[in-house]
Amino acid sequence: MNILIINTGSSSLKYQLFDMEAATVITGGVVERIGESEGILTHKTFDSGDVQKNIITRPIPDHQAAMHLVADQITQGIDAVGHRVVQGGESFKAATLITPEVKKAIEANNPLAPLHNPPNLIGIRVAEELFPGKPQVAVFDTNFHQTIPEKAYLYALPYSYYTDHRIRKYGFHGTSHKYVARETARLMGKRPEEVNLITLHLGNGCSISAVKGGECRDTSMGMTPLAGVMMGTRCGDLDPAIFGYLMDNTGLTQSELDEVLNKQSGLKGICGKNDLRDIHDQAAKGDKNAALAVDMFAYQIKKYIGAYAAVLGRVDALVFTAGVGENDEIVRAKALDGLDFLGIDIDEAVNNVRNPEAHTIHTADSRVQVWVVPTDEERQIAIETQAVLDKS
Repeated sequence: MNILIINTGSSSLKYQLFDMEAATVITGGVVERIGESEGILTHKTFDSGDVQKNIITRPIPDHQAAMHLVADQITQGIDAVGHRVVQGGESFKAATLITPEVKKAIEANNPLAPLHNPPNLIGIRVAEELFPGKPQVAVFDTNFHQTIPEKAYLYALPYSYYTDHRIRKYGFHGTSHKYVARETARLMGKRPEEVNLITLHLGNGCSISAVKGGECRDTSMGMTPLAGVMMGTRCGDLDPAIFGYLMDNTGLTQSELDEVLNKQSGLKGICGKNDLRDIHDQAAKGDKNAALAVDMFAYQIKKYIGAYAAVLGRVDALVFTAGVGENDEIVRAKALDGLDFLGIDIDEAVNNVRNPEAHTIHTADSRVQVWVVPTDEERQIAIETQAVLDKS
């Protein structure tokens, strides 16, 4: 079975075509700068280890045009389409076959993810036109976090805000957390239900999850992806009174403040840069704010590790994933420094060696294993899509 995975962002569209029987990627790519004066499609075809790349540069006015451009590149047969949908709210607790009722329910959740759910829906509707009769499946970022208990997902606000306005923690990066949690359990020679893990998805966006026996028990992002540890340009957790204080004392409007918190804060807010490679270079040259940004980031990660160790009661492994988690040995070392009381001890020499494969970085004496596992959200979406089709 060949399953096409569509991942539509606010201004981009990623795709991969999987041969599920061979467990391989046939082709894939990304469309970027959708809606700008000139868009870019980078298309890759994989054949026996060889990669052929084709780049197309042209105006791509919207996601509908992007979907048509992608379809033009794919010459192989497609049996089904799996879609990443960011926000399922409480409507969906698992991946689901897309029907008219499902599309209406996704649209009803648009206010909870206004930048992502609308383009996700466009991807679904255009895929239905381009591949008529092929089953379409929605896989939600929020699904994996639906096992978080009420005591953890509710905010201490009037309860009617939850019942009337759906204000609660939803969590994000769910497909990534689910993939690396299951993959790590497999690598440990265990079933997912046998291990307790803290999964750390660290990229430009960051989230950390407490996974008990294969189920999420808490996660750092909240109702929106702004909460949790500081990120590339997002502030992370803040005293909520700061919002009103800033509006009263700076003259910023709500929309302007939202721009600051989402796009001008985090690492960028502290040192002017959001790419940790640049930040490490600046810190090595004596930039104190760059060094401070790294220290703040690692400190906040460490706090979440401690908190989620308390949530889980027993931690079998930590799992670092995504761009920073997989490739930044400095952040990993700083975040884990001093956690020997939790049974966490990393091998500095092993940690300092870049390795694109899943591997451990803990010492032989460490009671808690520490893994670096590359994430594969598209593969997880393909796995869940096939599981839905197998049941239908």
